[in-house]
Amino acid sequence: MAPAIDRVWNDEIAAIRRGHQLEAENQVLRGDNLPHMITASPHMLPVIDLISRVGPSDANVLITGEPGVGKEVVARTLHAISSRSSKPMVTVNAGGLAEGVFESELFGHVKGAFTGAIANRDGRFKLADGGTIFLDEVGELPMDTQVKLLRVLQEQEFERLGSTRTIKVDVRLVAATNRDLARMVADGRFRSDLYYRLNVFPIQIPALRERPEDVPLLVRYFVQIFSRRLNKDVQYIPADVMDALTHYSWPGNVRELENLIERAVLLSPGKELRIPFAELKSAAPATAAGAHPSSSFTSLISSASSTSSISTLEEAERQHILRALKQTQWRIAGPKGAAVLLGMKRTTLQARMRKLSIRRPV
Repeated sequence: MAPAIDRVWNDEIAAIRRGHQLEAENQVLRGDNLPHMITASPHMLPVIDLISRVGPSDANVLITGEPGVGKEVVARTLHAISSRSSKPMVTVNAGGLAEGVFESELFGHVKGAFTGAIANRDGRFKLADGGTIFLDEVGELPMDTQVKLLRVLQEQEFERLGSTRTIKVDVRLVAATNRDLARMVADGRFRSDLYYRLNVFPIQIPALRERPEDVPLLVRYFVQIFSRRLNKDVQYIPADVMDALTHYSWPGNVRELENLIERAVLLSPGKELRIPFAELKSAAPATAAGAHPSSSFTSLISSASSTSSISTLEEAERQHILRALKQTQWRIAGPKGAAVLLGMKRTTLQARMRKLSIRRPV
């Protein structure tokens, strides 16, 4: 390990100890008083319930789901509502670690443990002492590291690479994977004892295509975030644009949506969000089962690409609210009401309806 790498690591340690993990803009409270969770989908209700139940405890949690569904967001929420929230949450992406450095990254090393180890170094578990360690892509861990991880979970102790001194820690582990660990156990590629230790409390996150109700909330959230971050003034999302985004199947899940909105905000010349629809067309997604089965995605893209049909911002807002009301059968309040779907308070929606002369048809 080169000296430059040790310097980078020391800088990272200092950043972790300054509590850099969460930016203030990510302190979002949406529903059920769970920090960081942005959802209005009934498909997420079981997830919300599980988070609320296990969050305050010290139980190990295994979060599963497709890439990009928001596993780290769930992990941060679990940490935020736990008694460890004042202590560090340290994130480790096992899939991003180079082969041969897993043990050093997780447990640290002493000076001279290997060529390039010019100083003692604390590992991630030591940095997370008293707090939470989020181990993403846990299925990528090599078998020898799995053995040492199992000991940490059972005994809350380990030795740094090259040392015989035992280090005690108090760490809660939240692991995540998009792989089938049970199948990996059957194939002999993952230790069964570690799997059962990790799988004390599993949480499965649905794909974004299974919860289209969340798309408008996430779009608005990301537009606000990136408008501030990129010093832009995007304030308006055309109704047809929102329809197109809601009907898209999002094979890359929330991560794909976030990246698309970041580019869109950056490229939007004024206050109206402009979407690079060619990127969505090139993906050629089919409408997923359970998604809104109305007009085809292609027709939505075509209509959204043309802004000439939108006469005024007020009329576009009116049409957007009407679509939400029709979708919810004119139910305004409640978990399945239009206010939740639109991401606003019931009283705010009612005020907008009065202003826009929106009345339920008799």
